Order: sequence, then C-alpha cells, then structure tokens
Amino acid sequence: MNIYEELCKIVSEDQILKDEPMDKHTTFRAGGKADYLVMPSNEEQVRDLVLLLKKENVPYYVMGNGSNLLVRDKGFKGVIIQIARKMNQIRVEGETIYAQAGALLSKIAAQALGEGLTGFEFASGIPGTLGGAVMMNAGAYGGEMKQVIVNACVLTSAGEIAVIPADLMELGYRTSVFAKNQDIILSAQLKLEYGNEAVIREYMDELKERRVSKQPLEYPSAGSTFKRPEGYFAGKLIQDAGLRGFQVGGAQVSEKHCGFVINKDHATATDILSLMEQVSDKVEAKFGVRLEPEVKIIGEK
Repeated sequence: MNIYEELCKIVSEDQILKDEPMDKHTTFRAGGKADYLVMPSNEEQVRDLVLLLKKENVPYYVMGNGSNLLVRDKGFKGVIIQIARKMNQIRVEGETIYAQAGALLSKIAAQALGEGLTGFEFASGIPGTLGGAVMMNAGAYGGEMKQVIVNACVLTSAGEIAVIPADLMELGYRTSVFAKNQDIILSAQLKLEYGNEAVIREYMDELKERRVSKQPLEYPSAGSTFKRPEGYFAGKLIQDAGLRGFQVGGAQVSEKHCGFVINKDHATATDILSLMEQVSDKVEAKFGVRLEPEVKIIGEK
C-alpha cells in the first residue's frame, strides 16, 4: 500500500506534509520528523483517516497545538493528525459557545470577552486547543474545563461520531475518560454566563500579569512539565531538591519557575528527556516522590 496515495483519497495534497520537522509544531521547539503530518478540515476526514490508519496498522497520533507534546529526536514513524490547523471554528449563541477541537483556548476566551461572557478567563493564557483541554481537563487559577463544558462530539474508538455529556467524561485532575478510552475530541459545547465586560477584561489582564511575572514565557516550553503529585507541588519539590537552573545540554529547569523545563539553548528532545529523567530521579532520591511527566512523549526510542 502506498500510504501517501491513500491519504490523498481522503484529504487534498496541500493538507499533507511529508518528513515534517515536529519542532515547527510543538511549543518545546524540539524533536524529530514525522513521516506524514496531515491536517484534516472536518470530522469526516478525521474519521476516514483514523479508519484507514487502523485498517493498515499505520501508527498515528492526534495532536492539537503541540503545547503539551514532545517528539523524540528519531521522529515519528507514521502519521500525525493535526487538528488545530484547519478545525478551529468558534460560534457563540447566547451564553453557549460551540467550538471545534482545534480552536485555541486564547481565541475562545477572547471571543467570550467580546460577547461579555464570564467563566472562561482561567483558560485565556493556556497555550493549547479545546480538544487537548477537554482531554486533560485543563485548568489554571482555580478554574478548569469541568466547570464550563456541556458536552463533546467525539470519534469513538469504534469509529463512530458520538456526543458525550459532561457527566460521563470522568473529569478529574488533568484527566478524563478520553485520556483512557482513546476517543478523539472533535468539538465541544461550553456554557458561560453574562458578565461585565470591563470586569472580565480586568481579570484576564490580571491573570496575564501573574503568568508573565511567574512563568518563563520568554523560552520555549510545554508549560508545567510534571504532574502535581498528590499532597505536593512539583515545582516546590524540584526547587527543594536544589535543581533550580539544573541543565542538560540546551534544556534547563527554569530559574523563574522550577515546574517548567525550558528549551534554553537549542535543546534536543534527548536533552529535554534526559533532564526530566534526572530531575525525577533526584527528587525521588531526596523525598521518595516520583514525578511523572505531564507532557506527552511520542516517537522512536
């Protein structure tokens, strides 16, 4: 089977990139090439792509904005389906927002602000897409997706398109039923409330200032690199282990916020992974707590 020819039966040639460097598509700005990066423009294309790849046993991975993803330096042998590029429409009807999975959270927050809707301010600075946010129940500053989501349209592991209500999503700390059953989120419906536009804008500005002052936004990273261990804070454990500024190659534990691993100086994915492993080892040796990556890691070892 010529996989390229088969892909072209589902999407147009300009929706397919061959041997695509994934450092161009991840916020870590590191990593190897994907054999193919495909950018579907609708739900049916996503479904047909997944059915084809499953049928032919071709490895695939579905990504959004690449803000929580690291591709190993040897690259990804298979097809990466990128939802963010062409499936990012947002529609507002009253207090309800309908958005495709590739819509950036910052764009949704901006549109909510423009409509005088409150409840989504917490997500305004999260660099990911709606699909990824639902998948991991993203949250910040006391807010999280479970507070605003009504339902999601998904492609099930059986290849069917279905609508899943929020009460069946099992939304918890950085997890959901979708993280376990491999359903692919295609779009979601959010319910907000009318508020005072000036107050909403002021709160968003305040959150932005807090992020800028406390997070190393001037460097490529994937945000919080490790999951929060129960009863602890990852950044505090790393700091208390004496690892502020710890560096492997071009990767570094941020001196500004120890919970962030940054690409300080042309780091490779190997640099980043080695640093993460060493940080986990050192924290475990000192405190008996093993830090687990929050970042998704894919590709050839």
